[in-house]
Amino acid sequence: MAITRVVAGLLCLAVASAASPLAPTTLSNLNLRGGGKYFPKMPDSVKPGVVTGQALKDLLATAKEHGYAIPAVNCIGTGSINQVLEAAKKFNCPVMVQFSNGGSQFFAGKSLPNDKDKLQACVLGAVAGAKYVREVAEAYGVPVVLHSDHCAKKLLPWFDGMLAADEEYFKKHGEPLFSSHMLDLSEEPLNENIEICVKYLKRMAKINCLLEMELGITGGEEDGVNNEGVDNASMYSQPDEIWQVVKAFNEVPNSMFTIAAAFGNCHGVYKVGNVKLAPEILGNAQKYIKEKMNSKEDKPVNFVFHGGSGSEKKAIEEALGNGVIKMNIDTDIQWAAWDGVRKFEAEKHDYLQSQIGNPEGEDKPNKKYYDPRTWMRKSEESAVLRLEETFKDLKTTGMLG
Repeated sequence: MAITRVVAGLLCLAVASAASPLAPTTLSNLNLRGGGKYFPKMPDSVKPGVVTGQALKDLLATAKEHGYAIPAVNCIGTGSINQVLEAAKKFNCPVMVQFSNGGSQFFAGKSLPNDKDKLQACVLGAVAGAKYVREVAEAYGVPVVLHSDHCAKKLLPWFDGMLAADEEYFKKHGEPLFSSHMLDLSEEPLNENIEICVKYLKRMAKINCLLEMELGITGGEEDGVNNEGVDNASMYSQPDEIWQVVKAFNEVPNSMFTIAAAFGNCHGVYKVGNVKLAPEILGNAQKYIKEKMNSKEDKPVNFVFHGGSGSEKKAIEEALGNGVIKMNIDTDIQWAAWDGVRKFEAEKHDYLQSQIGNPEGEDKPNKKYYDPRTWMRKSEESAVLRLEETFKDLKTTGMLG
């Protein structure tokens, strides 16, 4: 049966306060700053390793200027981080490494205590993962956005722990540990969603950390969050809802933020035709926000296709045309990682049934086949191959110059 995977697609709108001490990034002053110090096609502020603050703003502005989107990939351990960085280096593009709540817990170890009011294993895993990325990203020679994914209201202890780590890191290094974090309060009333986000944004603005908030609900199920029975209308955000968030967030000095607005996207695997994506919502919102902001730009906002595994290439193309500068991908990379192991097992099946004894002889050892480094590497190689397809779809390949 023909199927298509459609994973969490959201819009994100990145807007910085005019009162920000970080230089407002426009296409004109981006060009005036020049480029080529680290990458021929990037402004001088963007260098190898984790990018934050002004460099992050410049990176997003460059993506919009050149009409491509930065791939954001969920990671659960050092191997999955390595494969993402390897792909970015191989295909010469910037990338986003992000951790979900469940992925963070997995990184630290599922056996560790993780009380609901503390989520200490989730905090530990996210912080440990971020520190690992900080250690290795520069060696791969690519710019990396370090991000945390969906955080619902019940998961706020996780968010609090990561933000505390950001603030501590800022004291020592002058920048946050993470580039950005996402708050997903889309199940709450809009006014409460905005109120809580503003509270956190005020703290984040002080350390030049970007906030991503969700507006509208992504259907389906992923990472323990089930929205399979939500009202269909809540899966399509309205331009005025986006504007309410923009107005409130812009009142926070030094704020950097993105807005994830739903346009019919779902987590999970569905039959063709069961999910109705509406990327034209991005274009309509661009026009509405342009008028409200009295902007000279036709696409004054940076949208993010929050998710996208299995999405039709036509929908991705239309989204890019409407100003998308980031797309998340998870499910397709999960499958690719497993597929690499599956194919290896099928090919070497007779060498993987015992420690000793295979078609070459009953006394022949099989260690080189069942060594985790062997089959885990096959998983990584398969994921890198699938990421190449994603990078091409998002027109990101070769964008470092």
